[in-house]
This record gives sequence, C-alpha cells and structure tokens, in this order.
Amino acid sequence: MGKEKIDTMIAKRADEMTPFIVMEVLVKANAMEREGIDIIHLEVGEPDFDIPQCVTDAACKALNDGRTNYTHSLGDPDLRNAICKHYFDKYNVSVSPDQVVVTSGTSPAMLLLFSSILEKDDEVILSDPHYACYPNFITYLQGVPATIPVYEEDGFQYRPEIIKSKISKKTKGILINSPSNPTGNLLSEKRMKAIAEFEPYIISDEIYHGLVYEGKEHSILEFTDRAFVLNGFSKLYAMTGLRLGYIIAPKQFIRPIQKLQQNLFISANSVVQIAGIAALEKAGDDTTRMRKIYNERRQYMVKRLKEIGFGITVEPTGAFYVFANAKHLSGNSYKLAFDTLEKCHVGVTPGIDFGANGEGYIRFSYANSMENIVEGLNRIENGLDKLKEEINR
Repeated sequence: MGKEKIDTMIAKRADEMTPFIVMEVLVKANAMEREGIDIIHLEVGEPDFDIPQCVTDAACKALNDGRTNYTHSLGDPDLRNAICKHYFDKYNVSVSPDQVVVTSGTSPAMLLLFSSILEKDDEVILSDPHYACYPNFITYLQGVPATIPVYEEDGFQYRPEIIKSKISKKTKGILINSPSNPTGNLLSEKRMKAIAEFEPYIISDEIYHGLVYEGKEHSILEFTDRAFVLNGFSKLYAMTGLRLGYIIAPKQFIRPIQKLQQNLFISANSVVQIAGIAALEKAGDDTTRMRKIYNERRQYMVKRLKEIGFGITVEPTGAFYVFANAKHLSGNSYKLAFDTLEKCHVGVTPGIDFGANGEGYIRFSYANSMENIVEGLNRIENGLDKLKEEINR
C-alpha cells in the first residue's frame, strides 16, 4: 500500500486536531534537557507538590486490601457521596449522588459531557482566550465553538450582554471557567448570576476551585440547576497523574452519560477513587499549606513580571497562572515562547495556544518552586536583549 493511500486513511477529525502547544514546548524543553541544558519550567500547569500523605496511604491500603475491581460505572458510591458533601459544605448546594459521574480525569469528563449534549453544528459559547482543549472537544464531536473575546482591562471576564447577543437557536451551552486557565482571573458573582439566567445550559469548569487567594470562587450550582459542573482532583490536591475527575449533571443527562462511560471507559480506577475520598475528607491541611505557598509565588511573580516590563492590568487571584501582555516584545507569541526557550532556557506558554485573542500574551505558571521562579524570571530579564535581536531578525 503506497504512502498516499495510507495518508488518505487518516480520519479527518484526527488529522485536523490542533496540537496542544504547551505540550510541544514541553517536548522541546525535555529534548534540550537530554542534551544537558538546564531548563526552568514555567510553562506547565502541574503542581510541583507531592500528593498529600493521606491520599498515598488510602491508595496503598486499597491496593493491599485488593480493592481493584471495576466500580459502579457512575463511580464508587462512597466517593459520590463525599463529592456531594463537599459541594454542600463549600457552596451550600444540595447535589444528589445520582447526579454525579466519576471519570478518569476531567478531560474524559469533557468528552462524555459534550457527547451527551451536542449534535452536528450545535454551538457552545466560550471565551477567547480559553483553555486550549475546549474547542477541540467541541469540534471533534462536530459542534461549533462560538467564541467571545474577553479583554485584559476587564480582567478577562465575560460581559453578559455580549453573551446574550451571541446566543442562537443552535446554542447548546455556555462554558465558564473560574478561576480561569490561562488568565488566573475569577468571574465575579454578579456576572455569574447574570450568565446563569440565560436559557442554554451553563457548563462550569471548576477544576481550579480551592486555589483562590483573593475574593471567593462560586459554583454555578449556587445560581442555577440548569448546569453541568466539571471538576477533579488534579490541581487542588496535586493528583495530576492519578487521573480522577467528575461531572455533576442534571438528572436527565445521567443515564446517557453513564452509557457512554460504560462503553468508552467502563469505570474510573477503583484504587484512585478511594484515594479521592481521602483527599476530600482528610487533605484540608495539605491544601491550605499548598495554597499559602502558591500565593507567595503569585505575589512575587506578578511583581517581578511588571518590573521586567510585562503588562498585567488586573492581577490574577486564582489558579496558578499569570497571563502577561508581551506585545511590547512581539506580536507572535508562538515564536516568542520558543525563542525564550532557546535563548533564556525558560519554558513559557504562548498566548495563541488559548485562542486568537490570546495572541501577544505569554502564560507563566507558578506551579514551580520559588527558587526556580526567581531563576527563570532573572534569565528572562537578562536575556531580553537577545530575545529582541531574535524577534527583529
């Protein structure tokens, strides 16, 4: 079989999937490290902390006790009850365990959720900039991302009146993410309430809840029950590699999502689900400690980036990102990110990874030690002349 024939066998949806650029930066950074070059990683949104000891202990005990069988396809009942208790204790909202589907991370949760609501050409409204993978999930399922630009001077918050003007007969959902990746900003309670009043379902990505340093995060369930929640354990509990997430959905969607789960994933990992119960019930002191350290890093990074010359109009108050204006250096954030890696040996994420309106920005992650953050930002400051030379070529 000739190469041309083989190429035509690649499914269009796979061939047209855009890459996750931050992972391409990481691949390049890792290759440089294998050559002996010291790289400071400010590109990846992955906690640098070990998982809480209570989580490790629970996972080890579950393994030793032989709790390694398939669980209920909706998830371990004890974990679903713990999730419901968490939402009641934190947000004073009542969620039934039969509204919860436990998944192998929040990315599979998105696949299941969008698969359950989207027909061909249905639209999902999302902000621009946005988490890089959102539009790929939507287009993979033949939906249409309907983007709305949000701006630095407005704290990258949605303007409800703009959302209203974008809603059409094809609009199936409005996606919100607060605290946000890539901006680290929160959606205000007032704006969230206004968005909750719109007719389409609200899809609220709450994965960075718990990582808030000023103000207070709100669950969409405080304002409407016509909503889906995406959440998980990767960020707050530093459990990225354990792959545990969940969906909270209106009851009429649970059976369709469950059937998709049964066919695509069967169930989430049994041992990790038990570890998730420990995280919710016992890791409060650990998350408080991590949040305090993140906040110290946040304050330092914002101050230092401003000193170096990056623009930050509204300081981020959540997650572990700073989305800094770098237009004074370059309008090509992709090239700037790779030039920063090559010339300064610091990994950063180009704003274009998060949508057209992210062009000209660079995302910095403070999910790294203070020592590395200090060194990385010093390298960038000291390498600015080299960067400008490279940009002007």
